[in-house]
Amino acid sequence: MKSFLVIGMGRFGRAVALELYRMKYEVQAVDMSEDKIAPYMGQVTNAIIGDTTDAAVLRSLGVDNFDCVIIGIGEAIENSIWTLMILKELGAKMIICKARDERHAKIMSQLGADKVIRPENDMGIRVAHTLAHKNVMDFHDISTDHSVIEIVVPSKWAGKSIAQNNLRKKHRITVVYIKSSAAGTMDYSPGPETMLYGGDIITIIGKKKDIEAIHGLD
Repeated sequence: MKSFLVIGMGRFGRAVALELYRMKYEVQAVDMSEDKIAPYMGQVTNAIIGDTTDAAVLRSLGVDNFDCVIIGIGEAIENSIWTLMILKELGAKMIICKARDERHAKIMSQLGADKVIRPENDMGIRVAHTLAHKNVMDFHDISTDHSVIEIVVPSKWAGKSIAQNNLRKKHRITVVYIKSSAAGTMDYSPGPETMLYGGDIITIIGKKKDIEAIHGLD
């Protein structure tokens, strides 16, 4: 079973911790505020009050034993920075950080965060893509260069296979999985000969510029 350490039980940290626990993962939640942590004791695997800018607190948690650490500290930028630095020193395997703004995000990336999330900014981008392009169902950046997008199969691709559409060579994208509109089934390992049909929803991954290039298809 995967295990997660969630630091900071504000709106972001709370949502992450509760959802991971609902998904049956082991979740350790930490916050320096008793008011923020107390309501969730019993709703995650374990919840404690602690100041994660104190190396002794993080060391006592055995941060290197967790599969992933999520820093959800938002307002106190200096606290999130110190927490990240200590986590790196203690050998945390993977660190995901919430950032308040672009400057905060840049600092956390430079200090070694594996992924930096700006919730409001990221959600705004997702909404913009779904509003601007009628076939886009969902959109996620997974790195500075790559995105994952969920779209309804464009009419130009319908009735042809992945290979016939030449998606990898022509569009430089990869179909990750397909949800069939007719059967309601999911194909998590589509091959080159897998057919695409109108109404199917496909999830694709690729470089941002290549993802953007297919937005105009309908």
